[in-house]
Amino acid sequence: MPAYNANRVERLDLFLNGHSSAVAQSLFSTEARIESILLNYVFVLALGIGIVAGLRSLTAPAVVAWGAHLGWLDLHGSPLAFIGSTTAVAILSVLGIGELIADKLPMIPKRTAPAPLMARVVTGGLCGACLCAAIGKSLLAGTLLGGIGGIAGAFLGYVIRRRLDLHIKDLVVAVCEDLVAVGLALFLVSR
Repeated sequence: MPAYNANRVERLDLFLNGHSSAVAQSLFSTEARIESILLNYVFVLALGIGIVAGLRSLTAPAVVAWGAHLGWLDLHGSPLAFIGSTTAVAILSVLGIGELIADKLPMIPKRTAPAPLMARVVTGGLCGACLCAAIGKSLLAGTLLGGIGGIAGAFLGYVIRRRLDLHIKDLVVAVCEDLVAVGLALFLVSR
């Protein structure tokens, strides 16, 4: 008999023999562990979507908007429910595609310059808050983790791109970075 079924039988036996407080305590302990794992999981997702925003500042919000619009993220009743609206999805999708195209141009400033870095912090924070709001967790924690992820992603992407530019054409590196950003965002939002 698997351990899960054995635990259920043991709890049922304790309950039937008048030891309901032991069963209740066991259930509360199990629920607390699950809640702790879920909380840590969503915090990792918020940090991850922030990293995506650090790589491509508008890809993360576009994917989060699509996730909310398609029902992957339940933002109904939260202050961030607007992000799943058709208007927000359309605007963020156009901006995200525009960013993917504009990133290939030589006149675009470094992502670590103050203005682009702040944009990555803001969009990372927004997306992190959306992921936390989807399961009813702290918007502030999601915002902070997403913002931190935005900073980490910006500098990490910059360093990796500079090192790869020595050996590979910049356009190839940029397209690979686009694919990583979109793929990672889809993975994180679909969880």
